Amino acid sequence: MGLLFEQIDSQPSVIGEITLRRRRIPAIGDRDIYEVKLGEEFLMSSMFVDAEVALSDIGLGETEGDNLSVVVGGLGLGYTAVAALKHERVAELLVVEYLEPVIGWHQQELVPLGKDLNADPRNRYVHGSFFDLAIADPAEGGFDPESPGKQFDAILLDIDHSPRALLHDSSASFYTANNLRLMARQLKPRGVFAMWSNEGEDDEFMAVLNEVFTDVACHVVSFFNPFQNRESFNTVYVARKPG
Repeated sequence: MGLLFEQIDSQPSVIGEITLRRRRIPAIGDRDIYEVKLGEEFLMSSMFVDAEVALSDIGLGETEGDNLSVVVGGLGLGYTAVAALKHERVAELLVVEYLEPVIGWHQQELVPLGKDLNADPRNRYVHGSFFDLAIADPAEGGFDPESPGKQFDAILLDIDHSPRALLHDSSASFYTANNLRLMARQLKPRGVFAMWSNEGEDDEFMAVLNEVFTDVACHVVSFFNPFQNRESFNTVYVARKPG
């Protein structure tokens, strides 16, 4: 079975000490669970990934056409990015990640999905702040450092726990109509913005989305939680830029 617990790496980052670890929990089966902590706070786990996968499947399911250019905001453990690459219509994927150690874990294949991402020529890592790049003047920058002004078919975001529960206070202003409108400049007409949340539907955020986008919806993604012996859920917001 191997070790029940292993700390794989711990490094300083721009927002605090970030740690990657692996554990086995015999009560839930014979598999490795990978976890990431920022200081004492849990950021992500491979225990529950249904909604991270659904973010790609639901968001890309709303896109139109082929040869899609897609941005994923937040690399995490790679589940949203790998799910996006399983869609044959995706021609290129930019994964924007603020924490350099997280990119390094994937490049060094210290996490299971690093191998899949590294092997796919459609995938490219972008080291930078999603929130800063989102509101940058497209003529001078944007998500693709190799192609300023580029527009995308879909932007999939999974960084904060929700529009209210933030990883860092600096992202609070992003969840406003003004900054979402700035980000939407990097979407093609009828392009899709989708976002993961750890909480239920937020009426205030839905109202903000409706100021900027059309076809706004919030999808509930349910999954079984063996620790609580009941169903848990996350949500995925989806919205379309007007054509």
